[in-house]
Amino acid sequence: MRVIFAFVLLIGLGLAGTAAFLAQQKFSEFENELAAARRSNAPQIELVEVAVAAKSLNFGQFLHPSDVRMIKWPRSNVPLGAFTSLEAIIGGEGAEQRAVLLSMVKDEPILPNKITNFGEDAGVRSRLAPGMRAFTINISVSTGVSGFLQPNDHVDVYWTGDGGGGTITKLLLEGVRLIAVDQVEASDVSRTIIARNVTVEVSPQTVAQLTQAQQTGRLTLSLRGAEDIILSGELEVNQNDILGNENIAVEAKPICTLRTRKGAEVVVVEVPCPEE
Repeated sequence: MRVIFAFVLLIGLGLAGTAAFLAQQKFSEFENELAAARRSNAPQIELVEVAVAAKSLNFGQFLHPSDVRMIKWPRSNVPLGAFTSLEAIIGGEGAEQRAVLLSMVKDEPILPNKITNFGEDAGVRSRLAPGMRAFTINISVSTGVSGFLQPNDHVDVYWTGDGGGGTITKLLLEGVRLIAVDQVEASDVSRTIIARNVTVEVSPQTVAQLTQAQQTGRLTLSLRGAEDIILSGELEVNQNDILGNENIAVEAKPICTLRTRKGAEVVVVEVPCPEE
């Protein structure tokens, strides 16, 4: 009896194990089918490699291969102008180095406006737009928005001088971009600069105007807001605009004199005028 009971028990355990194995296999197949269904319904995102900063990059430093790394980026959201190959940004063998124009943090996409062309440094000449010129304006604490000017700021330029009929102050230029402040070109200066001169980006015609203005009067800068694009137009102020044009008439007081002769000498003495 015991042998039969043991045999039946073994058969039962075997059948139970087989059932459990088959159930587990079926469940795994179901999970795989469910995962595949989910993958088939999910939109396919196309990725492309984009060059980013491998570490923090500072203004003026030259770009080395170790400063750049490639990461996967959704093609539909690639930043405009982003480099999609290491060779495009570093160049081939023997290529001259690029320099950093705008500081970047780690993993920030490297864009053309943030670096120079091959072989260029980050000096003023590489920051000038085509057809523009660099011109330096001498300023002081009172004429240069004391301590608040930084490269890439925009300023208005006022001229004060002799207008022919007296001293006038005239709005000479609006929205002029600063490309350097006291030979400091970085756009992310964190310290206060009490500048002695600024370098602006202007046209050749404006260079001539500013040269004349500096020779014949004094230039004063006025800092514009970061997003201020409103132009004021012609603006001129003279001394009368400040003091007003009111002329006060002063009635002349009559003077009466008495002339007397002392020998050959005539003496003139002021006396009260008789009332009319």
